[in-house]
Amino acid sequence: MSAPKKAEAPTQQTEPMYPVIEAWVERASADDVGAFFAPVKAELDGLKGPRAEQAKKAKAAIARTEELLSHLLQVREKLEAEKKAGGAGRK
Repeated sequence: MSAPKKAEAPTQQTEPMYPVIEAWVERASADDVGAFFAPVKAELDGLKGPRAEQAKKAKAAIARTEELLSHLLQVREKLEAEKKAGGAGRK
């Protein structure tokens, strides 16, 4: 029986995995999130027949994505406000 191997610590990433998305999120506002998905949702609303069911699933996924992005933007704004207030936030 071999000795158990030690778990390797994950390596720190210096480069973002999705640089375009990260750059957009860094400068986006809540209005930008809504405007970004509006054309896609409009097209999904126009689908009929068997694709309408797929459109419902896609719209649910978009709604969840908008929710998560909105939360991310709120956290970003909170962190920026804490930074401006003198960094009295988390340690």
